[in-house]
Amino acid sequence: MLLHHRFIDVAKQQGEKMAIIDRTAGREVTYSRALIAALLLSKEFKKFDRGFLGVMIPTSAGCALTILGSLMSGRTPVMINYSTGAAENCVYAQEKCDFKTIITSKKLLEKIECPHVDGMVYIEDIMAGLSTMKKVKAAAISKLPAASIKKIVAGKNENQDAVILFTSGSEKDPKAVELTHKNISSNIESFSERYNLAANDSFLANLPYFHVFGLTGNLWAPLFHGMTIISYANPLDYRKICEIVRDDKPTLMVATPSFFWGYLRKSEPGDFASLRVAICGADKCPDALREGFLEKHNMTLYEGYGTTETSPAISGNAEGINKPGSVGLPFKGVEVRIEHYETGEECGVGENGKILVKGDLVMKGYFNDFEETSLHIRRGWYDTGDMGNLDEDGYLWHVGRLKRFVKIGGEMVSLIRVENVLEKYLPEGVLCCVVDVPDAIKGARIVAAVTEKIEEKKTLKKMAAELPKIALPKIFTVIEELPKMGSGKIDFRTVTDIVKKKLSSRE
Repeated sequence: MLLHHRFIDVAKQQGEKMAIIDRTAGREVTYSRALIAALLLSKEFKKFDRGFLGVMIPTSAGCALTILGSLMSGRTPVMINYSTGAAENCVYAQEKCDFKTIITSKKLLEKIECPHVDGMVYIEDIMAGLSTMKKVKAAAISKLPAASIKKIVAGKNENQDAVILFTSGSEKDPKAVELTHKNISSNIESFSERYNLAANDSFLANLPYFHVFGLTGNLWAPLFHGMTIISYANPLDYRKICEIVRDDKPTLMVATPSFFWGYLRKSEPGDFASLRVAICGADKCPDALREGFLEKHNMTLYEGYGTTETSPAISGNAEGINKPGSVGLPFKGVEVRIEHYETGEECGVGENGKILVKGDLVMKGYFNDFEETSLHIRRGWYDTGDMGNLDEDGYLWHVGRLKRFVKIGGEMVSLIRVENVLEKYLPEGVLCCVVDVPDAIKGARIVAAVTEKIEEKKTLKKMAAELPKIALPKIFTVIEELPKMGSGKIDFRTVTDIVKKKLSSRE
C-alpha cells in the first residue's frame, strides 16, 4: 500500500474533518485542505531533480504536507536531523545519498542559528510563489475521485522507498535507512490491531519526523486511520506539552523516557486524563518513571520496542497484556528469534542472546551500503544488535545493545543492568549513564556518569547487594547535562568521549 495513496483515500472520506492542529504555528488544516496543499507542493517539487529530496522542517503541518507533496511528486523524502549540527547533517545527507535540494524553513534556521547550505530551498518562498491559478487547479484536482487523483500523482509500487532516515549516530556514523511504503504500512497495520487505533482517535505529535518513532507514530499512523494530529514542534517544552494534552485531549501519545520524565515533573494531576494509550519507547523505561505516572496520574505507561530499520515497532505491551519491565509481545506478522551471540544457535526460554527480527517491517537496506546491509540482514532476518530473551509466555525482554555489554575478566556485563540498579539509589532528579573505557589489565573499566555529585561509597554498598563485584562502577564522574540525540536518547558515544577526556586529565 502506497502511503500517499492511502492518504488520498482517507482525505476524500474525511473531507472537512480536522487533519492537523498545529499548535506551534497556530494553524488548523482539514483533510480537504491538506489534500489541496499536498497537490500544490507536489507540483512545485517536480521542478527539482528526480530521486531524493531533503526535508528539514520541525514537526508541523508544514512538514507533514512537505512529506506528502514529495511522495506525490515522485521524490523520496530524506529526513534531516536539525536538533544538533544541522548544517553538518545537511551536507552529510547530501553526500551520503547524492542529492542537492533540501526543503527547509527560514524560521527554523534563524532559531537554531544554522547557516544557509548550498541546495537549501525555503518553504516560505515556495508558498509565497503559489499563484491563484495554481491553487484553483489543485483544488479542482482534489475534487476528482480518489482513483483519478492517484493516477495523476506518482507512485506505483509499494516496494518503492517511502523515506530515507538516518540512524542515531550514538555509537558510530549514521547510516541511511531505506524504508519502503510496504515496510511502514505493514508495521502500522501490525501495531494498530494491538492498540485498537481508529479514526475517532487523536494523536499528539510531539516527536521529530526525522526520527522513525515520530515519523511512523506521529505522522503516518494517524493519517493512515484518518485521525486528527495535534502537533507541537518542541518536545522539550515540557510544560507546554502538558498544557496541550490537557486542553486538546488527544487519546494517543508516544515518547521517549527522557521526554516522559520531563512531562511527569511539569504536569499537574489530571493533565493526561484524555489518554487511553501512552507508549514509552526508543530507550529503556525505568521502573521509577512507570511508577511516577501511575502514582501522579493513575496512568499506565506501556513499554514498546523498535528500531529505525524495522519501521519501527517490533513488540509492545498493552492493556491486558502487560508485563512491566518487558518490551511486550511481538506484533502480528513480526517474527523474533533469539540467537546465541557466539554460536548462532537459537537460545532457549529466558536465555539472553541477539535479537533477530523477520517480516514486512524490515527495511530494504542501508542506502548505497551493501556491506552494512549484508552484515545486518541474513536470510531475511535483521540483526538488531540488541540483546534480550523471550520468556515462557512469549514476552520479549530487552537487556541492552550488544555494544553496551562489556567483557570484564572473561564475564559479559550489561551496562544497562548496571544503570538500572544505579538509578534506584540515586537522589531524586539525578540522572546517570554508564559507559566503559579501556583498561590495560582487565580489558575495561565501568564508569558511571551522573548529573550531580553523589555519596559514592554508600551508593556502591547498596548496588553490591544486587550486582557482582566486576559489574560495579570503578569511577563516578559528574556530567551536569547528559548529551542527548534529537530523539531524546542518550548520546553514548559523546558521553564516552567526555568521560575519556575527564579521566585523561586526571592521569
